[in-house]
Amino acid sequence: MKKLFILFISCLLLQTVFAQKETFDITTYTAPYKWKKEATASNIQFTKEDKANGSYCMIMLFKALPAAATPKESFDLTWTSVLKEMITINSEPEMQPAASENGWEALSGYAPFEKDGNKGIAVLVTSSGFNKMVNIIVLTNTSAYEKDITAFLESVDIKKPAVQNSNTNTPAVTAAKQKNIPPAKKSGFAFTTTNFDDGWTSTVQEDWVQVIKGGIKILIHYPNAKADAYNSVLKEEDYTAWNTLVAPRYSNMKNFEWKSIQSWQSISFMEADATENATGKTVHITLFKQHYSNGSGAYLEFITGTKADYENEFGVYRQESYGWEKTANMQSRNKFAVGVSDLTGTWSNNFTGMTQYVNAYTGASAGADTHASSQKFVFGEGSTYKWDISVASGFVGNIKFTGAKSNGKFTLPNAWQIHFSDMEGKPKTYDAYFSCVKGSRLLWLSDVTYPGYTGFGKAN
Repeated sequence: MKKLFILFISCLLLQTVFAQKETFDITTYTAPYKWKKEATASNIQFTKEDKANGSYCMIMLFKALPAAATPKESFDLTWTSVLKEMITINSEPEMQPAASENGWEALSGYAPFEKDGNKGIAVLVTSSGFNKMVNIIVLTNTSAYEKDITAFLESVDIKKPAVQNSNTNTPAVTAAKQKNIPPAKKSGFAFTTTNFDDGWTSTVQEDWVQVIKGGIKILIHYPNAKADAYNSVLKEEDYTAWNTLVAPRYSNMKNFEWKSIQSWQSISFMEADATENATGKTVHITLFKQHYSNGSGAYLEFITGTKADYENEFGVYRQESYGWEKTANMQSRNKFAVGVSDLTGTWSNNFTGMTQYVNAYTGASAGADTHASSQKFVFGEGSTYKWDISVASGFVGNIKFTGAKSNGKFTLPNAWQIHFSDMEGKPKTYDAYFSCVKGSRLLWLSDVTYPGYTGFGKAN
């Protein structure tokens, strides 16, 4: 068998770095072309086989176990509790020394295995850096899939929005009906209010998106440099957020409690009773944030008449870091429809990453593979558009540059989709929506054929 060159991943991160050890969001990764994808709550498997010659390969992305504080602990836990339960290992893993690149460290081990009569090599790599951690398992009996593995790695973009950014409720775009909904901030965009089918209504405001149903008001705070600043102590980070986002708008504060939970995706949870300065009413305030591993979490301020009102809608406080989905998913209400005039101008995004290869048998470096891409849409008059993507990838010293471009007409089948007449030789439809940040918006697009949202910012 040819030697297998297995990997660790190093990506340029643009999000806030958190103190606690976190794992990559594996849920948004798509399968390599013509590979089979199977997803569970804890892992994603990509498989391909050639029955004619008996070759096969499986790539598994596995969340580093929450109990693991270091790459070594994650490696040991995964090998014993995951890998050895899947297959019959004929020997203990041969450990390779930790390798490092751009602040990343990786541990790799391999052993011969047998599964359903098939023999091959099992390789486990645990990589860690920037307080992020991921386990990658490769099971194969051939080296024929190295190109597919490389292509898959180059497609990984940890900046994709978390699943929590999506919303299963179909939003309507009719005028707000509830009397206590304030007028939306004038922005020049076609839609500043979204009515969701489950009764919640979102409106664009200066410093947050306000979400209301009945007597419950939620503020989805925009990113704030001071409130979101990294602090190695979660409590200090939370207190800064409270004092920046919440405290200035209230008086007579009492019954304050800090009840945050440290975890691989920590939960910030603070609550108090106070007088709302703008209305003079006594209210209960809950400030919440789930620190998603890709940095996409937002501070959510829940304002209710009493603590019981909050708990009746979202449940009582829980001491575990899991089970907060109903509360955390309220940040998906930062979602607004798209109008034709909204798109005029240039929208772009960029991604940069690197894959460092390590020989699984010797631990020696096998070279570094870089990947950088820039994608751009230019929307003009008469519903015209130009699209292009530029990609630079390959081993250091032999980087190749490729690209593609298209142009044509676009239409909006509805307020949540954009149809392009030509994208690389064929028409395509994308699901689309805006999310708001202070003074601007982000455009999110997802190919309806290959779901997965990508964010674009508008060029000045």
